[in-house]
Amino acid sequence: MIRVRCSICERWMEGQSTAEWPEFPFCSRRCKTIDLGRWLGENYRIPSDAEEGSESEYFADEKEIP
Repeated sequence: MIRVRCSICERWMEGQSTAEWPEFPFCSRRCKTIDLGRWLGENYRIPSDAEEGSESEYFADEKEIP
């Protein structure tokens, strides 16, 4: 038995297995599409203190090859 909430609309999904919910972990195609739109719109991001375009910080420890 499973009992979980949809991460988008928070609707309860109950059943014997995830097979009863074809769009799992979402309750519907609508919620799945909303989540995809959030990913494509870059709403899900990890905050960073580094400035955009500042790649020199990532390669600062590497030595030049002669």
